[in-house]
Amino acid sequence: MDPEQLDDLERKFQKELNAGTVGLLLLATLAQSAEPRYGYDIAKELEERAPITKLGTLYPTLRALEASGLLDSRVEPSVAGPPRKYYRITRDGRKALTAWAAQWKQTSQCVTAMLKGVTHA
Repeated sequence: MDPEQLDDLERKFQKELNAGTVGLLLLATLAQSAEPRYGYDIAKELEERAPITKLGTLYPTLRALEASGLLDSRVEPSVAGPPRKYYRITRDGRKALTAWAAQWKQTSQCVTAMLKGVTHA
């Protein structure tokens, strides 16, 4: 396989990982926040703490989590630009976070165990 094909596969794999974890990361971020947070503020934190997260998936995932009842939002005027939509985690969101975190732990332990002894070529 040529290096370009390998790079393409690696990007595809990372995209799939991101898609599967961004909801968990968003719920965790909002669960750790005392106050509701707006999208750009959340994006800055994720960029710092979880740089693998692609910001293009952030807003669609926020909307999907809200549509599922895992987040609530409110829109407030902003002095420095357009109105901002602030998100907070709901009670159902906290329940989902607990379940998803347990699933993540189980999955990551399984993957780590399977990768033991795998060498890099």
